[in-house]
Amino acid sequence: MPRSPVIPLDQLVLDRYTHGPHFEAAQAAFAATAGATHLGARLIEVPPGKRAWPHHAHHANDELFVILAGSGELRWGEDRYPVTSGDVVVCPAGGEENAHQLIAATDSPVPLRYLAVSSMREPDVVEYPDSGKLGVFSGSAPGGDADRRLTAYVRRSDTLDYWEGETGDDTP
Repeated sequence: MPRSPVIPLDQLVLDRYTHGPHFEAAQAAFAATAGATHLGARLIEVPPGKRAWPHHAHHANDELFVILAGSGELRWGEDRYPVTSGDVVVCPAGGEENAHQLIAATDSPVPLRYLAVSSMREPDVVEYPDSGKLGVFSGSAPGGDADRRLTAYVRRSDTLDYWEGETGDDTP
């Protein structure tokens, strides 16, 4: 029997993670397990007052969030917007002006529950305005399940000149 393209969200097993006092979420990827190769999708639950990931912008990938339950706030560039059940948030690829982060409301009686959908292009460069970092991914887009050939995080201030270390001397 072929794999069903219908995915009951209430049957997904969520993996929980935390980092420090501000980051906590539970998530389950489901697009790749259903056979998608160019589309990523996860169900995400964020407890009140927490956020799943740092404020970030993808230079190669569009993201879309469908708010299923709860309420919170979208950080979008330097602005903030309220979000609640029934809202759809579109975050196109771009620079710091398109950096985004969903934060669950501290006074919400339920977690912020949403679908995160991504175009899954790779390689991707991800910019983190709060920490001044850049991330580079190749071999699997951010959110992908495959092993990556390249993952690197650098401070934006650590950039080098293009010719740094290039002497042209390639003799053994």
